[in-house]
Amino acid sequence: MPVADLAQDVNTQAAKTGAPAAAPAPAHVIVVGCEKGGSGKSTTSMHLTVALLRLGYKVGTIDLDARQWTLTRYLSNRAATMQRDRMPLPMPRHFFLAPSDKVNRNEAQEEDRARFEAILGRLTAEVDYVVIDCAGTDSFLARVAHSYADTLVTPVNDSFVDLDVVAHVDGRTGEVQRPSVYAEMVWEQRKARAKRDGGSIDWIVMRNRLSNLDANNKREMGEVLEKLARRIGFRLAPGFSERVIFRELFLQGLTMLDVFDQSHRDGGAKPRMSHVAARQEVRALINSLQLPERAPRRS
Repeated sequence: MPVADLAQDVNTQAAKTGAPAAAPAPAHVIVVGCEKGGSGKSTTSMHLTVALLRLGYKVGTIDLDARQWTLTRYLSNRAATMQRDRMPLPMPRHFFLAPSDKVNRNEAQEEDRARFEAILGRLTAEVDYVVIDCAGTDSFLARVAHSYADTLVTPVNDSFVDLDVVAHVDGRTGEVQRPSVYAEMVWEQRKARAKRDGGSIDWIVMRNRLSNLDANNKREMGEVLEKLARRIGFRLAPGFSERVIFRELFLQGLTMLDVFDQSHRDGGAKPRMSHVAARQEVRALINSLQLPERAPRRS
């Protein structure tokens, strides 16, 4: 059952039988990571977060991008919109974590791990989902976060220029030559996760910023990614088309899932067909993640 369908029926079985609801399971951790800037990680993180909030789930977020703090600024803009326009909007429980400033590398990494695990431990006990937004570069904190992922989402711009984040491909034949440094890192964190608690990481590569202009390039890209998925071990998911609206919404802290409520509340112009299509892309992404069935936590 898709998570969107499950969220419509909160603890009804327990209510019917009179049985006490079971203790909620620890939060499912979704890490959004890609060692390339401009791939749409923070936009993806924000839309996943709001989608889950609007399904009735409690969501926690962690921003690990200490150079940009894009997700943190996105949520700050959202809070400002709520206050300025008196608009009720769902918000996650948010944390941002900068790397340690200790000079000794081992001490710094030890402190980073301890602080991250403390935040994650608190959130997993209090919310249904944790969404972690990583920086577009390699870092110790990003590697630790990847090792705690239940679901790893890697947005990749739909072009061969950006494909090397996943693997190196022969330009003439389209054959996979070797996994990328990032793919090798994911493999190492999969092993770390299995060793720590026996868990596994469901890795999803999300084709992002899809264009309708170059159908031939899109088809070739799809064929190469299918080969990579089988060889490296990830699933493919549909992402978001290239739309100006995604960039415009950042300044207001809104997502495509908020636009419809805003229009209805303000009595303004009705959303356009492009808005409807963008909202459907968000829903398609949520369903393609195949998140585990769970009832939202009660307050």
